[in-house]
Amino acid sequence: MFTDREDAGRQLAKKLERYRGGNGIVLALPRGGVPVGYEVARALKLPLDIIAVRKIGHPSSPEYAIGAVDEKGTTILNETETAALDQGFLSEEIERQKKEAERRSTVYREKRMPVDLAEKIAIIVDDGIATGLTMRLAVRSVKAQKPKKIIVAVPVAPSESLRLLKEEGVEDILVLEPPEEFMGAVGAHYARFEQVKDEEVIRLLQSTYGTRNKDTGFSCST
Repeated sequence: MFTDREDAGRQLAKKLERYRGGNGIVLALPRGGVPVGYEVARALKLPLDIIAVRKIGHPSSPEYAIGAVDEKGTTILNETETAALDQGFLSEEIERQKKEAERRSTVYREKRMPVDLAEKIAIIVDDGIATGLTMRLAVRSVKAQKPKKIIVAVPVAPSESLRLLKEEGVEDILVLEPPEEFMGAVGAHYARFEQVKDEEVIRLLQSTYGTRNKDTGFSCST
């Protein structure tokens, strides 16, 4: 059990100590992954950026992911689940979530360009994994940018999602709590699991942009 996302991030950072000050970049999935990623990036003195990926929820249970879409419109779907749905609803929901991913990418970065991942060690962080669809799409997005290595680091995740991530080509996966003890929902592993607001994401990203040159020698184009 983690106290909150900050606690989980600090614990992840300790397990990732070998990447401290190296050729790595921490990539957080907003919104919940950003407080976790911030703690990791701060402890390891690495740049922090985001991957704007959105869950596509089931119409009868929006928290249950049946797919994911990024800001470019790239999707990954649970074909078994989506085949049984009204395809008009599915198309509209994909477009709606794509627009939200676009909004987040623009608002959170505040006109800053995404970091260059070529030949970097990409450490993808979230507050946890359930179905794994959003993380799998994030991995595909990062993989297309030809990093040197991809690492997925999360506090909690079930075994099946980890297996699917390995099939996506993730070289290293770090999970703090035993996968076989996953309790069915990420929030069940936290004492405090409040929704993260846009303002918090922006504040955390701003603070890392402001210290990159001093701490890491990394500069972000504007």
